[in-house]
Amino acid sequence: MEDRSHKVLLALVMLFLFAVIVLQYVCPGTECQLLRLRALSPAAASDPYRAEDETPARFVPRFNFTAGDLLRRVDFNIKGDDLIVFLHIQKTGGTTFGRHLVRNIQLEQPCECRAGQKKCTCHRPGKRETWLFSRFSTGWSCGLHADWTELTNCVPSVVDSKKEVRLRPSR
Repeated sequence: MEDRSHKVLLALVMLFLFAVIVLQYVCPGTECQLLRLRALSPAAASDPYRAEDETPARFVPRFNFTAGDLLRRVDFNIKGDDLIVFLHIQKTGGTTFGRHLVRNIQLEQPCECRAGQKKCTCHRPGKRETWLFSRFSTGWSCGLHADWTELTNCVPSVVDSKKEVRLRPSR
């Protein structure tokens, strides 16, 4: 009888260990939503900046964009004078996104990327001027990892220096 109770106890311990191992595969780390019942409550879903332990939020949003702001449509005229300026913020996937801009976007005249070269040529259809200002199209024209202020001061002078005075668009 005692031998049988040891086997049952051993089976329960083994089942518990198996469940713990499966849980680690299904829900690794400490952020397991399967174990948190409060995450399903309406109060937790209403405020994304509310801390789970009810402590004051460490992140306070500075810009509260409306849905209209986030969903607005901007028409980009690649044949005109419109220019996309890519501001690369470090450690946010900017290198991958910058490569995507020059390699994967389906355009009338796609960027021309040659093997072994870091820069691609992104000309407007029928023109010898670029529509994209990024490190993958113009190089480091404004310096390595230029911030917003540097780009604001640098981009107009770099772009305008490549055009005749009469062809420069008003900004």
